[in-house]
Amino acid sequence: MFMQFVHSFEAFLEPTVFLAIAAGTILGLIFGSLPGLTATMGIALLLPLTFSMQPISGMGMLFGMYCGAISGGSIPAALLNIPGTPSSVATTLDAYPMSKSGEPGRALGLCVVASFIGGIISVLVFSLLSPVIAKAALEFSAVEYFSLGVFGLTIIASVSGQSIVKGLVAGLIGVLISLIGIDSLSGMVRLTADIPELIGGVDFMPALIGLFALSQIISDIVSSRNRKGAEVKIKVDNAYPRFKETFGLWRVWSMSSVIGSLVGAIPGAGGSIASFLAYDVAKRQSKTPEKFQTGHNEGIVACESANNGMTGGALIPMMTLGIPGDASAAVLMGGLLIHGLQPGPLLFQDHADIAYGIIIAFLFANIFMFCFQAVGIKLFVKVLQIPRSFLMPFILVMCIVGSYGISGSLTSAWILLFFGVFGYFLNRYGFSSAPVVLGMILGYMVESNFRRSMAMYDSDWTVFFSHPISLSFILLSIVSIFLPFYYRYKNSKK
Repeated sequence: MFMQFVHSFEAFLEPTVFLAIAAGTILGLIFGSLPGLTATMGIALLLPLTFSMQPISGMGMLFGMYCGAISGGSIPAALLNIPGTPSSVATTLDAYPMSKSGEPGRALGLCVVASFIGGIISVLVFSLLSPVIAKAALEFSAVEYFSLGVFGLTIIASVSGQSIVKGLVAGLIGVLISLIGIDSLSGMVRLTADIPELIGGVDFMPALIGLFALSQIISDIVSSRNRKGAEVKIKVDNAYPRFKETFGLWRVWSMSSVIGSLVGAIPGAGGSIASFLAYDVAKRQSKTPEKFQTGHNEGIVACESANNGMTGGALIPMMTLGIPGDASAAVLMGGLLIHGLQPGPLLFQDHADIAYGIIIAFLFANIFMFCFQAVGIKLFVKVLQIPRSFLMPFILVMCIVGSYGISGSLTSAWILLFFGVFGYFLNRYGFSSAPVVLGMILGYMVESNFRRSMAMYDSDWTVFFSHPISLSFILLSIVSIFLPFYYRYKNSKK
């Protein structure tokens, strides 16, 4: 394997390869930082430009877009409480409170270093453990997906804020929203209120943008916080990568990066689940869990290292089995096919030089991503000095354009408006938007896979305990539910 990497590195002697990767990474950071412009959209738009390139240059540019977009989502998440991508929703829980308390540079610095560490670890996992993880991912059926979804729902307690009851209510609302539309098994239309546009369900991205971005804009208007930037002095002296602080949390970023890589390798799981899982694990293992959601560095490092750890994991089933781990990986697989490369086990045999060259390109994409973000931290922080009367209308326009561009329908704009108002009232009355997002992501996954499992095994519910992977997730779910009560009882005894 080592000799294959050495041989593939010859392709990087041409400067055009590095230019392609760097260009893709810069465009990815731009796409990730603008609400509504996702990594998948950016890769799809960039794909035609790679037709005339060599395979390593073309795929390197696409991988740069992928890494940059996933990492770039942390910029508006930390500064404005607006996740640039779905996988950066969990980042808002601690990065924005830290930024709001007067340390935006520190928040971004932690995001940058954690993203880089997660990306590098995902490259190592991708290059060394691909066959093993890909084989394990193939073991997932409807039974395992149901148990994984149930385990994911238990995280609601960790992201509920001050009130677990309010968090559970918000999570249930998210689950109900996920059930709107056509039932995939029976074909029945449900919970649409006779609105034809909802037959296909609620578009996730407009809802996400509304819950975080538009609700934040409404909150600023109502509370009259849109003061001129000159009135607020933002210190940017501490805006630099936080190496010492991040590396001191080696247990957090190592565990979170591995979680991101493993979850990313499961087709359909995605970065949102990875970041929430990592956040939950970090909070449970922390000596100061009460500091989470108040601007805690452990929460930021956990989310961002898992986000970028997911990128390498999502590429494992795509490259080794021809099964994309998420929507972005599906578009990347299209790029491989366009260049005459068939993803699967034979890719590393028939085109070993190109396959290993792509892994090296993925490594350089993470390096470029870190360099560009590290240099730009002070520039990013200065966004807070822009008068909010100018900044918020710009963000509003980007939200509307991004939502409309996803489906090309005004329905997305109405969904954006509804969830913006809904998110504002949630925040006003002490409910967190994060459990709603988690419920929307996992609700349909749990319900549909439960019913598929029952259909496959003649309504034998014991099947969830007879599959080893499923049983493991169920046991983790039980521990996840009762552990907070144990800690609360233990603390009451002191």
